[in-house]
Amino acid sequence: MTKETQHFIPFTYKLIAGILVFISMFVAAMVFGAADITIKDVWLALTSDASGSDISIIREIRLPREIAAIFVGAALAVSGAIMQGMTRNPLADPGLLGLTAGANAALAITIALIPAINYFGTMIACFIGAALGTLMVFGIGSMKKGGFSPFRIVLAGAAVSAFLTAVAEGVGLYFKISKDVSMWTASGLIGTSWSQLQVIIPVILIGILISLFLSRQLTILSLNEEVAVGLGQKTTQIKVILFIIIIFLAGASVALVGNMAFVGLMIPHIVRGIVGTDYRFILPMSAILGATFMLLADTLGRTINAPYETPVAAIVTIMGLPFFLFIVRKGGKAFS
Repeated sequence: MTKETQHFIPFTYKLIAGILVFISMFVAAMVFGAADITIKDVWLALTSDASGSDISIIREIRLPREIAAIFVGAALAVSGAIMQGMTRNPLADPGLLGLTAGANAALAITIALIPAINYFGTMIACFIGAALGTLMVFGIGSMKKGGFSPFRIVLAGAAVSAFLTAVAEGVGLYFKISKDVSMWTASGLIGTSWSQLQVIIPVILIGILISLFLSRQLTILSLNEEVAVGLGQKTTQIKVILFIIIIFLAGASVALVGNMAFVGLMIPHIVRGIVGTDYRFILPMSAILGATFMLLADTLGRTINAPYETPVAAIVTIMGLPFFLFIVRKGGKAFS
């Protein structure tokens, strides 16, 4: 999409189009799978007190799973967009910069040391792990003179992610909980329950709403920090708040689906090609397209080899890695 076309089509129309695509993908995700479900069954399950095996499958298995996909996709996409804007790094992504690996390692340590911990405690541990992982990446990336460069940060992120993944696996082997950790981190959206969603959804919603409130400041920050300071912005405070939002969004996602990379990289780049560089438009559209993408990935995972499941993380990686290499080849400006 050219810049002229971006300017010509009002954002409202693009938003409506995105919502329509999202609704279509949600219906497809509810219908397709190992069990044959009709659109009529989906409608009855959502709007009436009807009962039956198919209705139960929709209400107790498929609906909470797809709601989880919606919120995780939105959280990862928005956190990726915030990271790219805040660091002015086109390769920034929670999965590539140590956040999800840190949360994953904290998850393994928590399961090993406090096996009886509840879901809320697990989520708090993921927040702490995400924060530590990010601090390690930026600490290593800033050790050399010359400040942060996108590729140095990505290299630091790869090293820290590998280290933290090894920590998670080492903890799993030592405490003989490898199976539990693997089931949590590799099973993706399988077995998502309403009780988990009650804990996760408020955190993600609050994070996204606060980020929307700060979207104008993020736009200025993404262009030039000196300009932001000149306009009277309290850049340090804004960065701290945005950093906390990223930790909450990424940590909540890992607590639900495990380590997931590339969603936060791909979606913001695609969105910038649609709506431009204003984060007042990028963030809401990223939430919608991120949710749509995760619905697509989960549907593919359930249908490619039905009745067996392909891990959602594998589907996302297969699509995300070529995109990452394409962005690197274009110097981060393929869709801008």
